[in-house]
Amino acid sequence: MNSVGALLRPVAWKLNQRRDISSWLAKWFPKAPAKSVVALKTPIKVELVKGKTYRWCVCGRSKKQPFCDGSHFFQRTGLSPLKFKAQETRIVALCTCKATKKPPYCDGTHRSEQVQKAEVGSPL
Repeated sequence: MNSVGALLRPVAWKLNQRRDISSWLAKWFPKAPAKSVVALKTPIKVELVKGKTYRWCVCGRSKKQPFCDGSHFFQRTGLSPLKFKAQETRIVALCTCKATKKPPYCDGTHRSEQVQKAEVGSPL
């Protein structure tokens, strides 16, 4: 029995040690989220289907604009997509400059000088 106890002691000792995981957590879940980046400088028109739930890309890094593909997580932005449900079936313009005041819908902000001067892929 002593030999088994001796074998388990180092494992139990390691489990009881407090590991500093704050650096790991900060790496994956930053305290201050990254800024959204300009995905495109024009909105994308899509048909939304009544009752269907969509996830609009907030970070601007998705390859499936204007919808989320999980890039925010893998690029550790600290941002999350905007989940919304279509109230009716219709064609709408969804923002891709990520500067709209009415997310996920385009409000014309992409026409501003600030957005037009910005590089695609850079924050505003």
